[in-house]
Amino acid sequence: PEWKDAPTAKPLPPVRGHVEFRKVCFEYEPGRPVLTDISFIAEPGQTVALVGHTGSGKTTLAGLLQKFYLPTRGSVRVDGRDLLETTSDSLHLQMGSVQQHNVLFAGSVSDNIRFARPNAGEADVRATLRALDCLDLLEALPRGLETQVGEKSAALSVGQRQLVCFARALLADPRILVLDEATSAIDTVTESRLQRALEVLLRRRTAFVVAHRLSTIRKADLVLVLEQGRIVERGTHPTLLAAGGIYARLHREFVRGSLDCRIG
Repeated sequence: PEWKDAPTAKPLPPVRGHVEFRKVCFEYEPGRPVLTDISFIAEPGQTVALVGHTGSGKTTLAGLLQKFYLPTRGSVRVDGRDLLETTSDSLHLQMGSVQQHNVLFAGSVSDNIRFARPNAGEADVRATLRALDCLDLLEALPRGLETQVGEKSAALSVGQRQLVCFARALLADPRILVLDEATSAIDTVTESRLQRALEVLLRRRTAFVVAHRLSTIRKADLVLVLEQGRIVERGTHPTLLAAGGIYARLHREFVRGSLDCRIG
């Protein structure tokens, strides 16, 4: 980033996972707002779904939470601490992130899972994969967990790559988790396994799910519908459907689409 932590920034103590956006505005370029007056609270352990069309500001909002950007105005707070007054490293140590296209590094599958916690042993890796109910899928690789992968991960399917990233996140045991289209482009057979793994990964963590498949959005504690950088609707899946507004229209588009269609 083009900025550094403030000289007075202090390490973030162990967090519960309470997240608050207070009237947050953000501009990549002066005079061109990307997010405007974003305010909401996520309680510890809640799952927040961010829904909206491409360009609505979902990923930017997630980037502000991870302190990849700084708000133009307003504040982002974790357990009451303004992130401007918090060291980035101490925040990132307590956060996990799974993206649509995750990078796997040169090394074995096991090495890639332990990237988040290098001192973890083989037993820890296997216990994590068992918790996600996906140990068999990775043990089926030519050399099991010692199968070598590279940046393009040619030896692994898309679903297997995502399972490695889920396991990496779970092994790190973050209090706050960001999922950005983490199961898009997954075939429907693999998706059922990924959805079960995802439920384990989300358990007891404050999670922000960006443009996820409808099956996860339905279970979110809070759905925020963004349009042109503003929150235009908020509520749960049932209440937003009953309201018959923008979310209901997005839901109808999803239902009319193919099985691989996604909100987002």
